[in-house]
Amino acid sequence: MSNPLLLSRRSFMVMPLALAACKKGWSVLELSGLTMGTSYSITAIDHSKEVKQADLQAAVDTALARVNTQMSNWDATSEISRFNAASAGETLSVSPELFHVMQAASDVHAASGGGFDVTVGALIDLWGFGAGHTRTDMPSDSDIAQAMACCGQSQSVELGNGSFTKLKSESEIYLSSIGKGFGVDQVAAVMKDFGITDYMVEIGGDLYTAGKNPDGQAWRIGIETPQSFDRGVMKVVGVSDMGMATSGDYRNFFDYDGKRYSHIIDATTGRPVTHDTASVTVLTENAMLADAWATALLVLGRERGLEIANEREMAVLFIDRDAGNTTSGFKTIASERFAALTA
Repeated sequence: MSNPLLLSRRSFMVMPLALAACKKGWSVLELSGLTMGTSYSITAIDHSKEVKQADLQAAVDTALARVNTQMSNWDATSEISRFNAASAGETLSVSPELFHVMQAASDVHAASGGGFDVTVGALIDLWGFGAGHTRTDMPSDSDIAQAMACCGQSQSVELGNGSFTKLKSESEIYLSSIGKGFGVDQVAAVMKDFGITDYMVEIGGDLYTAGKNPDGQAWRIGIETPQSFDRGVMKVVGVSDMGMATSGDYRNFFDYDGKRYSHIIDATTGRPVTHDTASVTVLTENAMLADAWATALLVLGRERGLEIANEREMAVLFIDRDAGNTTSGFKTIASERFAALTA
């Protein structure tokens, strides 16, 4: 089924730091590793100079290992794998963390009119974007209909009191579009437990920042130009005490009969999206919601997505393809909240 590596989105760049904090006697801790089919990186400022990096690393790895035991599709013993293997009608008790993530997924699913859907894996595989799946032609309408019968978040799982009930035996849940953000938030909680107030945590392109960077400024994050051949920077934003995620359609796609098909699948149609929105960046209260909403709004596209962003007062930047822009080929459209935050 779907490979989280193919769905990960490192569509940002942390702008260079002068590390002035070191000159003031602070300690800058940098940690990195692998998790959830991708990598993570952490920069943390230890004002006390009492935090041992080995202890912090161990706590981070423990937190991420716990997320994997709850939400990894590659661990056959994880909670989500046990749900996916269940039969229709079975009810499974789940951890508070997994229930929290699925409740958030259900909320975004409903608010986006089905644009966000964690049961879309069969369609991703059908269109050739899952692990071990490739294609250069179009699936048939009957194949699409068959895959859609396995999908549909609200028709596939029912949330109870700390439990999930599986409604369709063929349905499976994949949390790559919200789980990495939740992992970021769990690591952020570790930072707070260690008394660290200035830090940046990033997993596979989803991130959360707190306080100031080592230069004493808001963390400066560059949003990529959404093109596969060049990692240029479209816009730089200062991010502090917020989660951030960018979803784009420009790294995983195929061309057929002169038309481009990306891995961004609309579960309501069973087909890749065809609008001009190439990437969506969301800034919000935590990385989990930024992760989910970046995917949801990219599925919906800028026209409907901007309406929802403004209705819900979310900070969102849309980057659309624009043939009329002979300089970059793109145009940016910001929600009201994004414009206010970055003014």
